[in-house]
Amino acid sequence: MTFEERVQSRQLVYQGGLVQVERQEVTLPDQTTATREIVRHQPAVAMLMITAQHKMIVEQQWRAATGGLTVEIPAGKVESGETMDQAAVRELNEETRLTAQHLEAVAQFYTSPGFTDELMKLYVATGLSVVATAFPQDPDEQIRLIKLDLATAVSQVQTGQIQDAKTVMAIWYWQSHPELGVEA
Repeated sequence: MTFEERVQSRQLVYQGGLVQVERQEVTLPDQTTATREIVRHQPAVAMLMITAQHKMIVEQQWRAATGGLTVEIPAGKVESGETMDQAAVRELNEETRLTAQHLEAVAQFYTSPGFTDELMKLYVATGLSVVATAFPQDPDEQIRLIKLDLATAVSQVQTGQIQDAKTVMAIWYWQSHPELGVEA
């Protein structure tokens, strides 16, 4: 059985600073038609940062989309002309003022493929130290850094204090690799 849909028409219905919204009319494999609304977004990166004290660094910030505070791992979009690896280094600097001696990509995923094409790469960052030169922070971001041990992070997922998908995935990754950040 084929699952591929054939796009019959595309219409840009919104062009914003962060996202574009496209409406598609498609033909399904059974020859019926459907409408798809797709949010176009630049690729993004997220970093599971583990300190030498075996704690993860997360950010608490207000998110208008959820109408409340969230707890998230550092993340951000890939800027034009930048690789995902370069974006990860830049975002670490901008949001935490830290750099990582070891930065390893461990997963790549679509954040919500039912409606957006945003592709995100998850990195593990260890061997953390303060940056020599701090990059400017985004003027609209108000971030508070918090450090959590693994047990607390898992508990906060279980109690719903942490609901951000990339952060939940990062914590579960750390739970399955508890040796992360432990120097041999």
